[in-house]
Amino acid sequence: MIESDDNQLMLGVKAGNKENLGLLFEKYKRPLFGFFFRMTREQEISEDLVQNVFMRILKYSYSYKGEGKFTTWFYHLARNVLADHYQKNKRYQPMGDNGFENRLSHQEHAEAVMAKNQEQELLRLAMAQLSSEKYELLILVKFQKLRYEEAAEIVGCSEGALKVRVHRIIQELKTIYKRLDQ
Repeated sequence: MIESDDNQLMLGVKAGNKENLGLLFEKYKRPLFGFFFRMTREQEISEDLVQNVFMRILKYSYSYKGEGKFTTWFYHLARNVLADHYQKNKRYQPMGDNGFENRLSHQEHAEAVMAKNQEQELLRLAMAQLSSEKYELLILVKFQKLRYEEAAEIVGCSEGALKVRVHRIIQELKTIYKRLDQ
């Protein structure tokens, strides 16, 4: 399914076709859960937030214009749901990423496994030291694999500005990582 199909599905939801919402849910529930889980590291909360996004899609479908990419509107809504969750719970402390799971084969040497785990832990700790805004940008661009153009629209800046911000965040992450590695 291509992006224009998503726009058509959402326009159908806006027109009252609830089956289209089910199709969008099936397509986006996993990537959306991944986004929330990387931000919260809590499965139940992430599942609830996914449900909240789709409830909001239904509630605010009247505001969807079908201009631009569906995913831009969708992730903008998801960010608002996450911000509301943290505001309601009076905290905004994304934990380090849990997406760097050990994928080493059984045949690899134990020292390699330990070194890889240490690297992953250092990266998780380094990412946890980033501000929530920087952490979220990395999640959107590097883990959710949104294009820079989409992510820029979601966060409200130009594509060029976003590329510069992401580059600086990665440089900062490298500095933090090196400091932790010493």
